Amino acid sequence: MDFTLSIYKTLLQTFLEKGYEFQPFAGFIQAPAGRVIILRHDVDRRPGNALKTARLEHDLGIPASYYFRAVTESWDEAIIRKIAGLGHEIGYHYENLSACKGDEGCAWEDFQANLAKLRELSPVTTICMHGSPLSRINNLDLWQTRDYKALGIVGEPYLDVDFTQVFYLTDTGRRWNHAGASIRDRVDSGFDIRVNSTGHLMELAREGRLPEQVMINTHPQRWEDRVGHWVWELVWQNVKNAVKWGGVRLGVLAN
Repeated sequence: MDFTLSIYKTLLQTFLEKGYEFQPFAGFIQAPAGRVIILRHDVDRRPGNALKTARLEHDLGIPASYYFRAVTESWDEAIIRKIAGLGHEIGYHYENLSACKGDEGCAWEDFQANLAKLRELSPVTTICMHGSPLSRINNLDLWQTRDYKALGIVGEPYLDVDFTQVFYLTDTGRRWNHAGASIRDRVDSGFDIRVNSTGHLMELAREGRLPEQVMINTHPQRWEDRVGHWVWELVWQNVKNAVKWGGVRLGVLAN
């Protein structure tokens, strides 16, 4: 069974055994290590699961970056404080332009307000776009006219990382780099590495077939040891993947 917390722990242990260092995204932006894994967690919903992965990582001595949306299904102030207290980075998983239906002024004000609220809970120096797959609006477009660095933000993965040098992996769609299930969580990669499962990813690491620098994006709600929750997430994600695929085919969703 893939996408369990047990498998996730084994994956992290495999990277440690192969000599990879772990850096939060802000640390990588400021002083990138040569052989490194950047763990990025997009907390779209079920923040309790994010606390589980955060504790697991803390027990292994691994720092990670957790990005929270400003919506009830993600934003849990007690959990955000606990994850920050474990030594992890907290960031803002923004979706302001799509939430404001393309109104740039509204989006900029909303972004600043939510960033300020998050900074009351933890230092925040990096942000990460939420794909908003059911909207035709790309949240990255806000930065065509606005400057997040003016607010003390040092990095946004989709804009500040050279993915021809850093191998990007995402579990969007509950598969690794599954293009058919990802509307916007994709990058111009300099690598042609297919990953069929988490077990296969561990095999690639053990055989030395992964690049020196890797960013891994996970959604903690997907990683579950409880069978009922695991099955629910599998079924729900397959439904979402079908909706995304159909929406793109019909021209309703952006490709």
